[in-house]
Amino acid sequence: MERNLERTRQDLAEFLRSRRERISLAEAGLPPTGRRRTPGLRREEVAALAGVGLSWYTWLEQGRDIGVSPAFLDNLCRVLKLDAVERRHLYLLSHQRPPAEEGKTWCVVPQIVHRLMADLPLRPAYVLNLRWDVLAWNPAADKIFKFSEKTPEQRNFLLMLFTDERTKSLFQPWDDQAIQMLSSFRRDYVHASNESDVASLVRELESVSAEFKGWWSRQDIHGPCQGIRHLTIDSFGDVTLEHTTLTIDVERHLRLVYYAPMEQGVALFKFEKWLEEGVVEVQHDQLEIS
Repeated sequence: MERNLERTRQDLAEFLRSRRERISLAEAGLPPTGRRRTPGLRREEVAALAGVGLSWYTWLEQGRDIGVSPAFLDNLCRVLKLDAVERRHLYLLSHQRPPAEEGKTWCVVPQIVHRLMADLPLRPAYVLNLRWDVLAWNPAADKIFKFSEKTPEQRNFLLMLFTDERTKSLFQPWDDQAIQMLSSFRRDYVHASNESDVASLVRELESVSAEFKGWWSRQDIHGPCQGIRHLTIDSFGDVTLEHTTLTIDVERHLRLVYYAPMEQGVALFKFEKWLEEGVVEVQHDQLEIS
């Protein structure tokens, strides 16, 4: 373990030096100083711009075992003009973990994900963003949840779960499963700011659903979902689906929710035949959310 830490500190030292050397005085907002023996900024210039002492910054760039705060790392990112990928790399080298990011709503699904869902005609699947807007789905998911019958503004899984009577009637028992899903949403909510569209969704739900308002105020945090959904579908009957969530884009908080029936034999055959009947090839919609 110690050898790994030593290697990481050396990688950090080399990374900082390489990024310092690529920044010109003009890019850093400093006046020219005549001919320089080394390219880029000097250590003392980086230290001054980042608001730390020269000795302390020198120890960091030498790979010594010193602690650094997130505030300092963000200052250093600003000085060295690091992009998002480089910032993440700096945090991994310094803290052994990625930086905390404020979650933002993303509304574009990669084309390969649409192809993946199309290749699963008998397995309901859809894509959620941080706000739980349903951005894309396959025909099997649409047959169960009727996403295509909703406007883009209504096509939010949490909104459907608490305000749409048809969606509520799908889940049996609704209370247990709704509480479980709300707990999962709360873990996403912590990534969003108070001014975000995620927070505005919560305020809207508090105003239109007494159940949501009561459960949300309890601040309950449950463990991971059990991975089982018991559904009662009007045109089919009862079915039990196992589900899992696959992250398809960590930075943009996009997840693919995938369902597979737990039934076997005749019951499975009947469910798959029902999914195949009268399928409408509507697979996605992209929301415009400011």
